[in-house]
Parts: sequence; C-alpha cells; structure tokens
Amino acid sequence: MNKQILSEEFRRMQKLAGLIDESQLNEIDDLEAKFKLKLIHAPESLTKEDLNVKGNLDLSDTPIQSLPDSLKVRGNLHLNNTLIQSLPDDLKVGGGLNLNNTPIQSLPNDLKVGGGSLIVSYTPIQSLPKGLKVGGSLNLNSTQIQSLPNGLKVRGSLYLINTPLSKELIKKGYTQKEQEKLKEELKKRFPGVEVERKIYLTIPEKFLHLI
Repeated sequence: MNKQILSEEFRRMQKLAGLIDESQLNEIDDLEAKFKLKLIHAPESLTKEDLNVKGNLDLSDTPIQSLPDSLKVRGNLHLNNTLIQSLPDDLKVGGGLNLNNTPIQSLPNDLKVGGGSLIVSYTPIQSLPKGLKVGGSLNLNSTQIQSLPNGLKVRGSLYLINTPLSKELIKKGYTQKEQEKLKEELKKRFPGVEVERKIYLTIPEKFLHLI
C-alpha cells in the first residue's frame, strides 16, 4: 500500500472516530476517495455535481446502507457485499449494477441497466419489476425467483442457477442444451420475455471443475 493510500485510510479512520472535521476532509486530494467518504459518512454534504458520476462507482465491501436520490452513474455501480436494502426510485446506471450478496429485496419499478449486467445473485430478492431492460446479462443465481416479469428484455445471458424457477424447469425436463425450447417455454409463461443469448439452469460443464 503506497503512502498516499495509507494517508487517506488514516484520515478516513480519524473521520469515523470523530477526530477529523469537514474542512480537513476537504483537503483529501483523491476525488474518488473524497466522494466515497461523503457518500457513506456525510451524504448531506453531497452537491448536485457530486451525484453525477461520470465513470464507475465501486462501493463494494463498504458500510453503505442506502444511496441518495438523484444519483446518476454513467459507468458501473458496484454494491456487492454491502448492507444495501433498497435503491432510490430515480437511480440511473449507464453500465452494470452489481448487488451480489446484499440484503436487497426489491428493485425500483423504472430501473434500467444500460450497457452492462445486472447481478442480484445471493440476495433474498423474489421478484423483478415489470418491463425490466438489461443491456448485458442478468444474474439471478441462488435467489428465490419463481417467475419473470412480463416484458423482461435481456441482451446478454440469463442465469437462473439454483433458483425455484430453474428447479421447476429442470423437473419438467427442460435443459440448457435445448435453448430454443427453453426460450419458447419462458415466452409462453411470461409474455414479452426476451433473452438474446443463453439461459443457464445449471452450472456450465466447463466450470464444474472449479466447484
């Protein structure tokens, strides 16, 4: 860890302990580190300009529990391994959204994930908003998903591994080797559902050796 990172980490710990005031916080040179500190520990100090993130925003493995209204992230938003429970209704994400291993239970009705994947694996989520559009893949592995919303559009692959829905489909004889039959069944059950690439019900054989 270089000197600058150590210095910023030291100041962060001082802030948490109440030993650093706002003016000292503003002296931190790293704009990304400064923004994260404000977002997590002093959200009331965020400006309109702060809430328009031009690149990626990685908040994974941080103590954040909520996001401010009007947040716009043009790149990817990483919230995996946090305690986030909900997202603001007007959240906009231009890239991918990673919510893996969080207590999130629902997604905003108007959520659109532009050019990346939506990952909600290992969460207690049970349903998705109607008309959800995902620019990349949709990962629902190890959730309690039993159905898909009408009008769901996924430009990448759909991962349903270890879900009630995949177990039901497998029990009825569907396999991911017969993609056309599988896609037709999902369209029949859930009107308007479109998956451009593959649907996964089980772990692909090429990855079994990693288990």
